[in-house]
Amino acid sequence: MDTTTNVASARPRALGHIRVLDLSRVLAGPWCSQNLADLGADVIKIERPGCGDDTRAWGPPYAKDAEGRDTREAAYYLAANRGKRSVTVDIATEEGQALIRALAAQSDVVLENYKVGQLKRYGLDYESLKAVKPDLVYCSVTGFGQDGPYAHRAGYDFLIQGMGGLMSVTGERDDLPGGGPQKAGVALCDLMTGMYATIAIQAALIHRDRTGEGQYIDMALLDVQVAMLANMGSNYLNSGKAPKRWGNAHPNIVPYQTFACADGYIIVATGNDGQYVKFVEAGGRPELATDPRFVTNPLRVQNRDILVPLLAQMVLEKGRDEWIALLESVGVPCGPINDLDDVYKNPQVQARGMVVDVPHPTAGSTKLVRSPMRLSASPADVRTAPPTLGQHTEEVLRELLGHSAEDVAGLRARGVL
Repeated sequence: MDTTTNVASARPRALGHIRVLDLSRVLAGPWCSQNLADLGADVIKIERPGCGDDTRAWGPPYAKDAEGRDTREAAYYLAANRGKRSVTVDIATEEGQALIRALAAQSDVVLENYKVGQLKRYGLDYESLKAVKPDLVYCSVTGFGQDGPYAHRAGYDFLIQGMGGLMSVTGERDDLPGGGPQKAGVALCDLMTGMYATIAIQAALIHRDRTGEGQYIDMALLDVQVAMLANMGSNYLNSGKAPKRWGNAHPNIVPYQTFACADGYIIVATGNDGQYVKFVEAGGRPELATDPRFVTNPLRVQNRDILVPLLAQMVLEKGRDEWIALLESVGVPCGPINDLDDVYKNPQVQARGMVVDVPHPTAGSTKLVRSPMRLSASPADVRTAPPTLGQHTEEVLRELLGHSAEDVAGLRARGVL
């Protein structure tokens, strides 16, 4: 499979020279390998015969065929597996293990998210594969990392959001109705781990190209969750006080939150004192700009419980669209709270081509979200739909390992594929 050039654009692919052997499943690992595939890498997804990646069954909804019937492709699976080739191998068999070692020898990167130590018993751990491919980049994704007292535990996004502190700063204030911890609406820790793994793998490949040295990458969901708390973590480390939940407000900026309008909700994000002045003047309350309790952001943070009810009353006097038009005209950052129907109808989202329709072997075609990475010389794009289970097994074994159709048939008959 030639992945060096984008047929549609005839421009080189950033990672067109890279092959990734992907032993991961569910979300964090597949999100990483999908990023690499979007950038041109040849990603070979190894799946269990008969059932494949767990997310293939995480429906409904499922992609539908031309007659409107459900296919076997769950929308969850489709979200994280475009641009890959699917090969079924039973790694519990000696022949299956030998196949994966042979494929690793033809790859630049191995990505896996098995429990700590699980692949060692199959001879598929880093040290074993390094013996057949010394410059291999091997990335393991686990809940807690390869060492430490929790290393043996399974890690799940929801648990990590709680353990890693995200839920302590997400949700309405405890002293308000509906207060309490909330998880993010998507598996944010899985996704961010996939993003960090993408960066780490590319850094390791650059190091390999400069030195000839491969290396092992230890990615842990808990590490990522702690790191991605960003300013919240810094606030704690510099104050010794654990941040609390603020709902849709901001701990360090006021006003920077949602407000109810006469007919809906808006977000107002005043990042400086000048924008705050324009906001209250647009609302017909200029005295709130000169009130000594509110003239600077630190004072507004200190007096938020006095100021915010006054602003809330002001915002209720106009409708959502009126507020947005008014604030945009004076340069105050604002916007609506859209559901996904609104998002995909948004003219900016449409202008950026964020939805692509890709041919699919069983659904006819399927709609996917385009990669947000925009490179002018070597663009990321959606080359192929997420593969059906084992779609490329014979192709890959023939192309990379020289297996004949008879060889593949024999492996199937012995339950290896």
